[in-house]
Amino acid sequence: MGALNRLSADSFKSVEKTPLILVLDNIRSALNVGSIFRTADAFALESILLCGITAMPPHREILKTALGSSETVEWTYFTDTQYAIELLQNSGYRVLALEQTTKSIRLQEFSPVQGEKYALVLGNEVDGVGEHALSLCNGAVEIPQFGTKHSLNVAVAAGIAAWHLSETYRRLLPK
Repeated sequence: MGALNRLSADSFKSVEKTPLILVLDNIRSALNVGSIFRTADAFALESILLCGITAMPPHREILKTALGSSETVEWTYFTDTQYAIELLQNSGYRVLALEQTTKSIRLQEFSPVQGEKYALVLGNEVDGVGEHALSLCNGAVEIPQFGTKHSLNVAVAAGIAAWHLSETYRRLLPK
């Protein structure tokens, strides 16, 4: 442990991870991707799946906002988001979209079940989670909003959802 009890990059690799994978469905801004890497590092998430047009490290703009977390967080690239979702489901993950739908539940009403693994699909900044990808998900959660826009920056939304799911999951662990 270094200053402020921060893990070294080597120590981070062996720390127990929150069983949550973030799936980035055609995220167009590499700056957002870098910010999401930092979020995944902050909450010790299992990994990130970069899909479609989503940029991959070592992209200059990812490195600018990731601040080294693209070196600590595991990631994989898939050309097709649907294939990534199916692979996760076949590996025992419950896949949820972070999206406003007629069937989505409020994020604070969702609690992970101990022993289950989750993946959270985050959509494109303009179009959200793609329709086909959304149809494959096991459900959807949304962040309640009260202003005029009813949308958040994808990196901000990822941070809110990752914190909630990580914190809720960690409360389930035996003390």
